[in-house]
This record gives sequence, C-alpha cells and structure tokens, in this order.
Amino acid sequence: MKSRAGRRCAIAIALLASLSTSARAQADEIQVYDASIAPRGVFNLTWHNNYIANGIRGQAFPGAVAANRSFNGVPEWAYGATPWFEAGLYMPLYSRDETGGWGFNGFKLRALFVVPNAEDRTFVYGLNFETSYNAKRWDTQRITEEMRPIIGWHLRPIDIMINPILDTQFEGGVKGLEFVDADHPRRSRRSTTSREEGRAQARARSTPRSRFQAARPVQTEPRC
Repeated sequence: MKSRAGRRCAIAIALLASLSTSARAQADEIQVYDASIAPRGVFNLTWHNNYIANGIRGQAFPGAVAANRSFNGVPEWAYGATPWFEAGLYMPLYSRDETGGWGFNGFKLRALFVVPNAEDRTFVYGLNFETSYNAKRWDTQRITEEMRPIIGWHLRPIDIMINPILDTQFEGGVKGLEFVDADHPRRSRRSTTSREEGRAQARARSTPRSRFQAARPVQTEPRC
C-alpha cells in the first residue's frame, strides 16, 4: 500500500478569521481535500489521529464522547477506481475520553469524485460524499451523511483549497441540510447542544443569527 502522504510532502494550514467553539469539538479526522486521489488500481492508507488538549468538557447527550482531553482517530483505506473516482473506507473509528475510556465509534464509506489529473491543473474541483454508521456514543443518529464540495487553486508553492460542508441526518428533507465549518464540525452536534436544543434556542431569539459566528476556514496547503 502506498500512503497519500508518501506521494508528496504537504502541511495543511487552516486560516481562521476568528475562533469558534466548534474548533474545540472532537473529530475522527482533520483533513484538507485538494482533489488529488490515488492512481487507478492503487490502494492508499492514511492514518488519522488527533488529541484535544483543551476542548469542550460537557457531553452533548448522555453517554456521548466528551471532546476535552480526548484522543480520536481512524485508518482511512482508499482505492483509485478511475482517474476521476476514489472509493474509501474509514474503519475503525475510535476515541478515548476521560469519562468513557476507549471505544468504537462506527465506520464511514466515502465516494470522492474529482477532475482528472488535478495535481497538474491550476484550478481544481470535486465533490466528496461520506456516509457514516455511528455508534451511540458518537452521535444520536445512527446514519448520517456529509457532502463536501472541493474548490481550489494550485498556485505553487501555495495551494488554496475551499472545503465547505453540507451535513444531514436524513431528517426534514432539504430543510435538514446544514452548512457546517470545514474542520469537521458536524461533531459540533455533540459539542455544545444537540441539534434539537440548538433549534429551540434559535426560535427563542428574535434576530436570526448564523450557527457559527466565526468565518468558515479557508484551507491552504503549502507544498514541500
């Protein structure tokens, strides 16, 4: 197997206009999508691990993983099916927090569609789909879906990548779709309040406000 990190040396940097509480919520992977995929017929393995030294301390629901001092990770298995499609599997999703200890959080299936030969282009684009099967400790909903458009420019030596996210729990049709920050803040459903509590608070306010007050991060990826 050949690691995606082995194909090139890169450091992902998230430029945030200001901090948000979602940045302190746990995530199994923190990743910038730059429209690059494994070559056709090649397997890739990327191992994601992160530790939240100072995160949100409370549980969003009884038995949930708390972000503070939690260790989270997942191996990402990928296969280049065509020049424009990569299939992926995240398994096992795992974490350890101060309350529940080590545990299994579920798995994810990924379908990544990109413009062919993205690494040789200046302007790149794509669309990533991830379907999650969640353990009860990780989410109140068993099945969730993430759709992440990929828009970027290889300016050499700097890459500018924009990865907005549409998240859904398959509830409420189109109204159930939710824009979230690009640092995998769909985990924010477990960070401060549940989705239902957040909606109740929003209805109680007379002036509409965005879910997150911080600007969405713009991802850049300098190349070594």
